[in-house]
Amino acid sequence: MQYYHSFINGKWEEGEGFFEVINPSNGEVIAAVTKVKLYQMKDAINSAHAAFKIWSKKLAIERSRLLFKAAEKVRERAAEMGKLLAKEQGKAVKDAEREILGAADCLEYYACLGVNILGEVPPPNASNLRSIAIRQPIGVVFAVAAWNYPVSLISWKVAPALAAGCTVIVKPSRETPLSTIEFVRACNEAGLPSGVLNVVNGENALISNEIFSNPLVKLVALTGSTETGKEFIKASAYTVKRLMLELGGHSPFIVFADADLDRAVKDGVKRAFRNTGQICNSVNRIFVEKSVYDQFVKNFVEGTKKLRIGDPFEEPAPDCGPMVNQAGVKRMEEFIQDALSHGARIECGGKRLEGLKFNQGCYFEPTVVTNVTPAMKIMMDEPFGPIVAIDSFSSAEEAVIKANNTRYGLVAYVYTSNMKRASWVAENLDWGNVAINNISPDSLYAPYPGWKESGIGLELGHYGLDQYLEWKNIKIEV
Repeated sequence: MQYYHSFINGKWEEGEGFFEVINPSNGEVIAAVTKVKLYQMKDAINSAHAAFKIWSKKLAIERSRLLFKAAEKVRERAAEMGKLLAKEQGKAVKDAEREILGAADCLEYYACLGVNILGEVPPPNASNLRSIAIRQPIGVVFAVAAWNYPVSLISWKVAPALAAGCTVIVKPSRETPLSTIEFVRACNEAGLPSGVLNVVNGENALISNEIFSNPLVKLVALTGSTETGKEFIKASAYTVKRLMLELGGHSPFIVFADADLDRAVKDGVKRAFRNTGQICNSVNRIFVEKSVYDQFVKNFVEGTKKLRIGDPFEEPAPDCGPMVNQAGVKRMEEFIQDALSHGARIECGGKRLEGLKFNQGCYFEPTVVTNVTPAMKIMMDEPFGPIVAIDSFSSAEEAVIKANNTRYGLVAYVYTSNMKRASWVAENLDWGNVAINNISPDSLYAPYPGWKESGIGLELGHYGLDQYLEWKNIKIEV
């Protein structure tokens, strides 16, 4: 069995004990990852702090050149890393490779932005005084990404942090650590100074306790569940750390009668079941105008039934792979049981996949639920799996009320040919991102905010770089 370790201050360090990484397609053990010891965790923080004093003083163009080299190294190994990601996460290998290449794009984007960090010269408040407002890197960053897009999401944190002049300690998800470890390896192969980019693996409690109690760690960046985010908020109070949290979503998908129905169905099926529904901006709740509701449901169910389910390495690539673990499958069963107990109707799917091909894996059928009510779990909580509920509405006002009826606020989707109405709906939705007639809500070049319990702070765009910088006002008597 191959063992993976933590990378601390430029060296691979074996830990104490290990956890296994399981292939969700067949239940086989892929590798083992050793768990960091407490003294190693302290070393990671201390070395990142020491490296910060060097890295933050480098010229921006010097950091930029190393980020470009890091992107080059990641691209060189994209195929290899993609296969590893597909094995540990379950997504189609082509999608996994695209994720790796997207992470390289992210490194390059922030390599460009990092040489354009600007300050200000505010107006003076006295004739003999001048203010110069500058921005400086915040310090040591602790970065955690979810298992569904482990390399992509960690790059959203590592790239802007390094470009700003911060140093980073990465903690991969226990479900998908291997591709993240290899991403860190590739970046370091570009020649980053020791201690600038580290990776630690192990027990959540040991790592979190040291991170949140240590004042040398200045910022914690997380993509994860809302529940984990709340725990981070509590823990950060002790040392008043800055937080950047991208948390859960429970996306509404609103379809008006004047929409291109075929396009709405096709896009809805894709966004509901891509990556087996394990995406924070996955479509979970669909609201359709009553006059086209029956036709939409019929077409949507037909489209869902056509989806191919299989191993990530199958050719042609399957539309859906396995869920990441058996706990996810059990969670889907709980959502279905709750919906049925409240009178829902299962239009298709609704159970584990059976048969020789699926028995050893974590497969669950793409599921469509109708006859739903606001009291159902599927309408209140994020399933993070291949289940979508379809409801109806009579007016734009009702659609907005239903869409907003959740604690989440990451991404909403609207389909209509009436741009005046689309604009009104978008402005009245309590969601940080609204995609109109498309299912591509995020972009490297634009902010990706989470409203309500979907997050704090911003990722992507130049706003993502701002999170890792602090303002300093310097006042001079002239």
